[in-house]
Amino acid sequence: MNKRQAVIDEIPKLRRFARALCGDRVLADDLVQDCLERALARLQSWRENTNMRAWLFTILRNLYINQLRSSARRPNETSFDESQEMMASTAPTQGQRLLVRDLGAALQLLPGQHREVILLVGLEGMNYKQTAEILGVPVGTVMSRLSRGRETLRGLMDNGHEGGKPSLRRVK
Repeated sequence: MNKRQAVIDEIPKLRRFARALCGDRVLADDLVQDCLERALARLQSWRENTNMRAWLFTILRNLYINQLRSSARRPNETSFDESQEMMASTAPTQGQRLLVRDLGAALQLLPGQHREVILLVGLEGMNYKQTAEILGVPVGTVMSRLSRGRETLRGLMDNGHEGGKPSLRRVK
């Protein structure tokens, strides 16, 4: 398999991770596109015996952090179309969809460090070593963040109210 095909094979995983990080499909797709552009432009710098997936996820995460930093310096903007879409949307009626929605909302409430570890380990199925490599932290830090993140997530899903935010409920 050539390098370009290895990159292409990782696109669905990159999109899933980006959507979970951003919480917005359009922003996530833009993030993945930026990641792919950067990866393909620097494909010669990828070392043959290293993990392509970890390399791509590191690029994506670094781009995400850079976007967060730059957006913190700009005011929040919402287009007219987005606000109309938000008002026109209706709440899901099925229990499973409510649970997924609540889980997504709870993930967005987690501190970024905890959310990243939960997404990489839980959603992407990466082991602690790969996760530590992507995040640039020791394996023990990954384990600690994962434990604290899971506990916080569990509390959000079970207890609901967190700092005046709407209740997140568990559907049985």
